[in-house]
Amino acid sequence: MQYSHHRNAADLSHQIKTKAYELGFQRCGIAPAGYLDQEAPRLKRWLDADMNGEMGYLADKIDIRLNPCKLLVGAKSVICLAHSYYTDKKPSDPTAPKISKYAQGGDYHRVLKKKANALLEYLRGEVGEFQAAVAVDSGTVLEKAWAARAGIGWVGKNSLIIYRDSGSFMFLALVIVDLELEYDHPLTDSCAHCTLCIEACPTGAIVEPHVVDARKCIAYLTIEIKGDLPTDKKGKLDNWIFGCDVCQDACPWNRKAQPHGEPEFNAPNELYQMTALEWQDLTQETFNRLFKGIPLARGGYTRLRRNLDFVRLP
Repeated sequence: MQYSHHRNAADLSHQIKTKAYELGFQRCGIAPAGYLDQEAPRLKRWLDADMNGEMGYLADKIDIRLNPCKLLVGAKSVICLAHSYYTDKKPSDPTAPKISKYAQGGDYHRVLKKKANALLEYLRGEVGEFQAAVAVDSGTVLEKAWAARAGIGWVGKNSLIIYRDSGSFMFLALVIVDLELEYDHPLTDSCAHCTLCIEACPTGAIVEPHVVDARKCIAYLTIEIKGDLPTDKKGKLDNWIFGCDVCQDACPWNRKAQPHGEPEFNAPNELYQMTALEWQDLTQETFNRLFKGIPLARGGYTRLRRNLDFVRLP
């Protein structure tokens, strides 16, 4: 789409980033839309090795996954937005089961979509009507690949996006538009010779730098698997019952992580006050009351109960 002659791509891109920061995003980068030629063979190898486990949906709609122009005809630019979810709050009982930081607060899909749509509304007020699509952990686009291309950060050895000033505890959202914008450049991989994330993983899920075998990943095991957990993982989940932050906690760049500052990501204080015993006595009623509307509720009470029993029983 062409917009008014007095507004060039550089000015508009600057306005987009300024508005994104006003909305609470920590990072905003822009990349030209197109086929992910470098990522395509990597994705194929990963899927061919069945490293997606029970997540069969990751093998669907590959053409859209690798090319946002298939999702939005005429797409020209991919605006990538990153929002921190880091919290320094910890359970009062150090022996209590562990929950990934991302899952402790409100539903990030809803929060990020609301912010991304607010950015779109602002942009339409500036340039008029245009075509757009928003993706927040939708499974149809490769958010991390676009974050790397847009200079949000580099892909760490744990396969997560890392940025020097804020680490890796970041949610990603994409806004795909048919506007021509000014584009950012990918960042240099700054992991160097560090392998702390690989060494820290209790289940050896990072099978080589930048490659995670989901079937071994604690986050996958505790969230995605619908049936019984594999017996060979007994005693290896490190007390995690929903998600896992081990590789991120081990990353030196996350020493710079700052609390997210988003009220909707705040977890109820009761979550941090629960003792190990209270977790083991968790009832359906308490589950419904405490976790309604947050990612922790995704798998339901039965699956969380399964995880609690798995990490507790010998």
